[in-house]
Amino acid sequence: MTAPAVLMRDFTSDSAAIDRGHLARMTFGDPSLEREVLELFDRQAAMLVERMRGGEPATVASLAHTLKGSAAGIGASHVARTADAAEIAAGRTAAECSLAIDRLAQAVDEARSLIAQLLREG
Repeated sequence: MTAPAVLMRDFTSDSAAIDRGHLARMTFGDPSLEREVLELFDRQAAMLVERMRGGEPATVASLAHTLKGSAAGIGASHVARTADAAEIAAGRTAAECSLAIDRLAQAVDEARSLIAQLLREG
């Protein structure tokens, strides 16, 4: 079975929020599974970032770690890197942690914007 054309577009440039080739490999080229995984990540990422805001350092670190793994799984490498930075920053000053969460929220917003576009088109 071949994926619809929109699912096969090349979003693997450095500026892409999601590595579509990685996502396709992780979902065995199944467009319905790809859609399901993207929808799940979209909901989870928004929820985790919201819970990080104002959270205790241990909570921030744990949630960032969870988001890092999810992002890596779908090929959202920028989100994974910024989640890693937030996980580390959780053990530093409150200002550093807050800045890291803000950067993570921006990366998540970029990924979610692309996901929304893909789901509309797909």
